[in-house]
Amino acid sequence: MRRRAWWLVACNLFIPGSAQVLAGSRRLGRFGLGATLALWALAVVGAVVFLLWPFAIYVVTTNWFALLAVQAILVFYAILWIVLTFDTLRLVRLVKLRPGARVAIPAAALAALLVVSGGAVYAATAVGTARGTIGSIFGSGGAAVPPSDGYYNILLLGADSGEGRDSMRPDSISVVSINAESGAATITGIPRDMVSVPFSEGPMQDLFPDGYGGPECGTAHCAVNEIFTEVGVLRDGATLYPGAAAVSSTPAIEAVKDAAAGTLGIEIPYYVFIDMNGFASLIDALGGVEITVDQRLPEGGGPSYPGQPADDWAIGWIEPGTQVMDGDTAQWYARSRYTTSDWDRMKRQRQLQEAILRQFTPANVLQRFQGIAAAGEDIVETDIPETMLPYFVELAMKTKDLPMTSIELTPEGGVDPEEPDFAYIRELVQQALHPPSPSPSE
Repeated sequence: MRRRAWWLVACNLFIPGSAQVLAGSRRLGRFGLGATLALWALAVVGAVVFLLWPFAIYVVTTNWFALLAVQAILVFYAILWIVLTFDTLRLVRLVKLRPGARVAIPAAALAALLVVSGGAVYAATAVGTARGTIGSIFGSGGAAVPPSDGYYNILLLGADSGEGRDSMRPDSISVVSINAESGAATITGIPRDMVSVPFSEGPMQDLFPDGYGGPECGTAHCAVNEIFTEVGVLRDGATLYPGAAAVSSTPAIEAVKDAAAGTLGIEIPYYVFIDMNGFASLIDALGGVEITVDQRLPEGGGPSYPGQPADDWAIGWIEPGTQVMDGDTAQWYARSRYTTSDWDRMKRQRQLQEAILRQFTPANVLQRFQGIAAAGEDIVETDIPETMLPYFVELAMKTKDLPMTSIELTPEGGVDPEEPDFAYIRELVQQALHPPSPSPSE
């Protein structure tokens, strides 16, 4: 009886339903066995499809309805395994076993149940979290568009309201250009204090045909990061961009998108907005990021009066060397502007972006999925439509393994943000995105 009991428990664990076929209700056993074989078949088909056509898997894992179906399947199997396990314990006839086996066999069966059924419940919860996150961030995005000159160009904004500000204002403005075939990415950083920026065709170009500035400009310095205030506070943004809300955007973001497109000479259909106030939570959810620090940097809000030594106001220091930063330290690293320059800060932000991308490995995301999803839902806004997610996931898998090109529109790169040469800027971008083919001699 003891050997029989262990065999039934083992059969239930490795081939659910087989214990019932052998010693119990054959109708329940056939149902459980059929469900088990169907699950194995789905797993095999999924593995083959992933090897031969991974894009199909990306479609399933980024589609709201497909994820709902996967979640329902996982819940069904979790319940089925519970039913089959307790029915197997009934078939074991514990009363006919020796005292030691009466404890060991139920303990082993319930431990296996906890692993198998509990794993299915956890997976169903993770799938539900993914479904909610995708619906929250990408549920009402704009229309899918083809790549422009072989690239998907996405405006990346990092911003917060901050003390003393009358509106949200971006601290970091970048454009990520992703090659639609290779996945190679180029990040172009636009200084937030760049002036006289031109706009692409649209309402802001009609208002500022000679670039952002002149008597029509209502902000203090007419810099590119003040376009948020210009459109969001000083003007009727809904009149300028009436369709922004319908595609999960805002008039201010659409205006900055037009400014970035006009400055770089490329089409920018999408944006991703990161709320810097919650940025640290994403870094912590990823388990920190590894950064090599070149210069000692202070943490803190800055001096109370001109010339005040940094040691008097700094709440901490980021020391040189390679280190794994938590969210709070990484945020100071990206935003610190004292004892350094805005140009250095732009480089650090780009360095941090690349470090975050490296942390998005499949293993790390699976291990920390709930935290990453929760952080992303709190701090990320975008108008990328859900239908484009499979393409971008596929590209991201390629991008992560390729070197990333950075273009900084700073004096070191030959660009004066106070007197920018926009023809030169567009030439820089075109050379980076479409380098000339080498001659046969080269």
